[in-house]
Amino acid sequence: MGIIKNTFYLSHGSPMLSIDESIEARSFFQSWQRDIFKDKPSAILVISGHWDTKKPSVNVVHRNDTIYDFYGFPKPMYQLKYTPPGSPQLAKRVKELLVASGFKTVHEDTKRGLDHGAWVPLMLMYPEADIPVCQLSVQCDKDATHHYNMGKAIAPLKDEGVLIIGSGSATHNLRTMQPSGSPVASWAAKFDTWLKNALLDGRYDDVNDYEAKAPYAKRAQPWPDHFYPLHVAIGAAGESSKAKLIHHSWDNGTLSYASYQFTADK
Repeated sequence: MGIIKNTFYLSHGSPMLSIDESIEARSFFQSWQRDIFKDKPSAILVISGHWDTKKPSVNVVHRNDTIYDFYGFPKPMYQLKYTPPGSPQLAKRVKELLVASGFKTVHEDTKRGLDHGAWVPLMLMYPEADIPVCQLSVQCDKDATHHYNMGKAIAPLKDEGVLIIGSGSATHNLRTMQPSGSPVASWAAKFDTWLKNALLDGRYDDVNDYEAKAPYAKRAQPWPDHFYPLHVAIGAAGESSKAKLIHHSWDNGTLSYASYQFTADK
């Protein structure tokens, strides 16, 4: 695999995505290799909103286990397995790049597998599970610019054939979710539209300052764990990258599956 020009932010929504064929976004993930990204990467680095640590951390494993980090869902979901190879080499390269860019401490986790922010979408995107996968954590006690700078630090990975994916949700307030098929809440739609316009216009500084700039920011993202993977993806793409909305759907009234591709300008 040669140079990769794209990074991605994917809204993985509910864990039910793994089995519920009525979720519209499911077909988007299943069409990934056909319609979105046809080349096979050398490895995949996932920044998931479900791994929050005090310091940046990478998982250094030879084979990824499947982590069932959700509760009260249908039994078949706990029987799913997605165990692609790990990539200790990529993990150490991520650490090397972060340390060289001023992130003084980067931890190596030698036991952690893939949380559902990683394995649920990847199971649909790459069902063969034959591409090495590594995870990088977020730090919810830091700000968006911290994560944007993390992305800038790991940008060279694209030249090494690594596919960088931020996995979260464009809106993520679980307490406001409604039954599937409910109409979209106006506040969620307004935040989602602001985000789309800001990204497509290249106003990445505004996205980094979303808490002050976006309408209903705290309601749409009461905790930043599912939003910070976006900032990593933007940072890794480059300051003058172009954003493209590659999927958009809603579920549960307030859960946006908006997903974006960022393409370097050169």
